[in-house]
Amino acid sequence: MNYIKMGLRLSISLYVLLHFISYFYEHKMLLSSMAVTGLLIFLFSICLKKMSQFKIPLTLVVTGLIILMSSNSSIINGFYEGMLLMRNIIGLLVIIPFIGWVLNTEPYIESVMSFAYKMINTSRKFYFAISSFTQVIAFFLLFGSIPMMYDFVNKMVGNQHGEPLENFKGTALLRSFALSTIWVVTIPSFIFAVETLKSSLWLSILQGMLISISGILIAVLFSYFEEKKYGVNLTEIISMEMKQVMAKSSVVNGNGNVKGFFLLFLTLFGSIFLVHAIWPIELMLQVPFVIIIWTIFYFLWKKRVGRLATEAKQYFTNKIEHQSYQLSMMLGAGMMIYSINQTGFGGYVVSSVNFMQEHFPSINLLYFLPFIVILLGFVGLGPLTVMVLVAGILKNIALPYPPELIVLSITSGSVISIMLSPVIMPVIVLSAANGLSGLKNGVRFNWKFAIVFYLFVQVYIQVMLLFWS
Repeated sequence: MNYIKMGLRLSISLYVLLHFISYFYEHKMLLSSMAVTGLLIFLFSICLKKMSQFKIPLTLVVTGLIILMSSNSSIINGFYEGMLLMRNIIGLLVIIPFIGWVLNTEPYIESVMSFAYKMINTSRKFYFAISSFTQVIAFFLLFGSIPMMYDFVNKMVGNQHGEPLENFKGTALLRSFALSTIWVVTIPSFIFAVETLKSSLWLSILQGMLISISGILIAVLFSYFEEKKYGVNLTEIISMEMKQVMAKSSVVNGNGNVKGFFLLFLTLFGSIFLVHAIWPIELMLQVPFVIIIWTIFYFLWKKRVGRLATEAKQYFTNKIEHQSYQLSMMLGAGMMIYSINQTGFGGYVVSSVNFMQEHFPSINLLYFLPFIVILLGFVGLGPLTVMVLVAGILKNIALPYPPELIVLSITSGSVISIMLSPVIMPVIVLSAANGLSGLKNGVRFNWKFAIVFYLFVQVYIQVMLLFWS
């Protein structure tokens, strides 16, 4: 078993290294070696997990093989291309955890919330603060922001429990993280959609931020009615508990950490935009390069090179293997996308869209794209895998809509899928934290909000289409 883990770690590290080298020095031998290491990642991952735990990646690969055989395409070429197709996103997934090394060096989150304590003295303000700050933390920790913020909010409200408070905390965190997937530039599914569909990064982020802010305001309004339904005064409970917690708080250098946190956010966010503006390479490569340099610079600036070496050693010799399932999903998705693109599927979609536009001009594909993402989410495909499948197929189809609106349509489906599906990671992680069922944390708590959000986004999309046409 140890040899398998060692082989898996080595295969992942080598795949990513070959990916970055081959981008600047493309050579057949390097690409072939990368394809082989991709296959090894998949095989080693199967050996480490039970077959029952590996059903989705296997299903993707088997489906890809069946499509290749039915279209008389080369199986060997299918494996070769399939193992390489998702190389950009695999490189990104392996590098993004570096951000967490920086965030864990100081009590940044505690300092920010302590600083904001006097401004969040009602349940509505507290809900808005949690939702807003979760989106910022998602920029650094992705869905790891959910358990981190849940633990922190628990510290802020003491030992108070019960369904009204769990609904309050759970919906604030889950809705907020879900909304972050339509604008946060370090979220892999968002970057992949923008890059693949040739959408403007600036417009996609601005549009997503506006929708996200609107979504948070709608969520705050929903929390008011949910509190009324439960018949409790959460402001009184939260205010009392927070006073006791803050009286015992021992955060050191609070104001300095607050400034430091927002400086980290601005430097990372700004660096990505700056590099995007001046360096003409793919966005999926720009982001990991920025993260690597930003992380190294932080530890040099803090004079903690030893800490950086320790974090890197722990990650590459132990933690990196925990990425194996997600990486295998990407490799399997690559196989399936490549196989589908060898068929005439794109032509059928274009014909269907043209037929629909001709006979039903008031209805377009952007109404239905979110439902594809939602349905796939309910069969266990996470937002990244779904985005890879849907956007990977759509990129070869000439749809008559602005790419920014296609990105918003797909990512809005991702938002709803994250809020509702009890079988994907964000809801599973939240359920593990608060002890409630996935169905309750997902469907029961969020179905009304999901419907309103879908309608809100569709009104925006259809109005924008009128201006565009």
